[in-house]
Amino acid sequence: MKNRIILWGAASLVFAGIVAAGGIFYFRTFSPDRDSYPVRGIDVSHHQGEIDWRRVAADDVAFAVIKATEGGDHVDDAFAKNLREARAAGLAVGAYHFFTFCRPGADQAKNFIAVVPHDQPLLPPVVDIEFGGNCPQRPSPEQLSAELQAFLGPVEAAFGKPAIIYLTDEAEDAYAGQMAVRQRWLRSLAFKPSEDGWIYWQYHNMGRVDGIEGDVDLNVLQGGQQTLAELFAAPASLSSQKPPSPERIIWP
Repeated sequence: MKNRIILWGAASLVFAGIVAAGGIFYFRTFSPDRDSYPVRGIDVSHHQGEIDWRRVAADDVAFAVIKATEGGDHVDDAFAKNLREARAAGLAVGAYHFFTFCRPGADQAKNFIAVVPHDQPLLPPVVDIEFGGNCPQRPSPEQLSAELQAFLGPVEAAFGKPAIIYLTDEAEDAYAGQMAVRQRWLRSLAFKPSEDGWIYWQYHNMGRVDGIEGDVDLNVLQGGQQTLAELFAAPASLSSQKPPSPERIIWP
């Protein structure tokens, strides 16, 4: 009887190990259906270190959203280089701002506007709202809505496009009911988002891309290359500068 219990225990441990290994393999290899979501992209910051953007562009990556600023005065020290080199590699590029709960939205807008160039085509500006890495203050939904509007107004006027709001699950649960109506960038790791009203879907936070050492966030666009070209097109205020046509973007 004792030996039988030991054998059952050992078998259970082996089975649990197999299940765990299968779960890890599924997560590591998960990728949304290519026919449904053909346009792939990444989001990066200085945490990714030195990036070889030519290799990235050749590895099934069509767009990159790059961290520019955080709060009222922080600037990501890799932003300018990443933006310049990703654009040179032919990617559709954009910038995002990490929204802190401890600074007025108007101050944060000034920071973002001062750092991100206005004289070249960009994907819509993104504001990242999440609890991880944020200050401990937790504004009420009404307070966050007011500060977010103070950020969005100047930023959208400066760049001539409605912004996109990135939300983690926790932030969405806390604030979505009072959030400004904008296109959404949803984080849903290894599973399709439960709602359909999104423009970007971050499906992996430990992905691998040629040209980047270590983990990187992986995303898909809701729509095809024409949708990406429309998002990337210059607003009317830049039309006189003759930005590159969609055909000149080097799609992977």
